[in-house]
Amino acid sequence: MHRARGFTLLELMIAVAVMAILAAIALPSYTDYITRSKLTEAHQVLSDLRVKQEQNFQDARTYSAALCAPSGADAQQVKYFAFSCPAAPTASAFTLQAVGQNDLAGITFTVDENNARSTTVTAGSTMAKKGYTGNGNCWVTKKGGQC
Repeated sequence: MHRARGFTLLELMIAVAVMAILAAIALPSYTDYITRSKLTEAHQVLSDLRVKQEQNFQDARTYSAALCAPSGADAQQVKYFAFSCPAAPTASAFTLQAVGQNDLAGITFTVDENNARSTTVTAGSTMAKKGYTGNGNCWVTKKGGQC
């Protein structure tokens, strides 16, 4: 007698169901991981701009002539945020901000001359819908306003 080899329909259905469950768990975690990795662009560039502001202050004793956004090759590397100074820097103060673009819309990071960092998330925005909230004391790195 010859016995057939292979998988039964039931075994295949169970395997597909297990794969679907794993995908349902893994996909949201992966997309959140990608979002968090994009936030590091703002953190890195704002920190770099702050250092440049301080270097300018050491040289010229004023913040007013320093950069508010990346320039040159650094500007070409920026993909997810728009950088600016919400108010013109003065001789003794500055505020830098990074505003999220596209799938990061609604999140804004700021830093000032005292290295006071804050995060704001606009209610109803893309980032708010993803579960991110603001924090007045730091730059958010995770959902729920966690630093």
